[in-house]
Amino acid sequence: MKKQWQLVLTAMMFYTRLPVTVSTPYSPELLNRATRYLPLIGWIVAAFMAGILYLFGVIAPHSISILMSIIVGIWITGAFHEDGFADMCDGFGGGWTKEKILEIMKDSRIGTYGMTGLLLLLALKFLSLQALPLSVAILAVVAAQPLSRFVALTVIYTHRYVRENEDSKAKPVSKGIGVQDLLIAAIWGLLPFIGVVIYLQHYMLLFTLLALLPARWYLVHLMQKWIGGYTGDCLGAVQQVAETVIYLCFCILTWKYT
Repeated sequence: MKKQWQLVLTAMMFYTRLPVTVSTPYSPELLNRATRYLPLIGWIVAAFMAGILYLFGVIAPHSISILMSIIVGIWITGAFHEDGFADMCDGFGGGWTKEKILEIMKDSRIGTYGMTGLLLLLALKFLSLQALPLSVAILAVVAAQPLSRFVALTVIYTHRYVRENEDSKAKPVSKGIGVQDLLIAAIWGLLPFIGVVIYLQHYMLLFTLLALLPARWYLVHLMQKWIGGYTGDCLGAVQQVAETVIYLCFCILTWKYT
């Protein structure tokens, strides 16, 4: 149990800005094993976002509570996944060879493709959640944060990491994951979503899982076609797109019934 707790703390250290005890050991191998708890990090992010949604939902207009929740989610993760999405937009939008795409994605500066993509993505998140009643918006966040991270993690299982340089920020998770890790991640990733569906008794929401399949397929298709696998930025992009698809599905599937 102590070893598993160390893995959880390691995942928190890498994927969030939340303070973690200094005594927590770190190693690339430990981080690779901690990847199984990436969806659990989604639980933590969702808890903060849902708390802000509820708090501001009492004292401020609905649009403000949604915006504050999104801001808090970005702050907790340090825009880790949003940065990956923007980099992938820049790389795949402006590069025509594997080398050029990887070079652009590694550049810390954001370009036109990245800025445009990120603005549209955030706008779609905001509008999808704003269209929902406060209680349903909270549940959508609870479902989306763990599940979207699980979708990103499946790419680590099915595809290979393509950067060869040792200084890449995602290098520690480049060794892939095993079946056991995937199953553990699936539990953490799917449990909140299934719980929300049962709580709302709105089983049409299960179609969200089907909607995630083409979104994941398209992104993975681009990665495989142009660079032959994934990078850390690609994983961030998958998480962001999956999160947005989940919000959009909640919006489309529930707005007529709430």
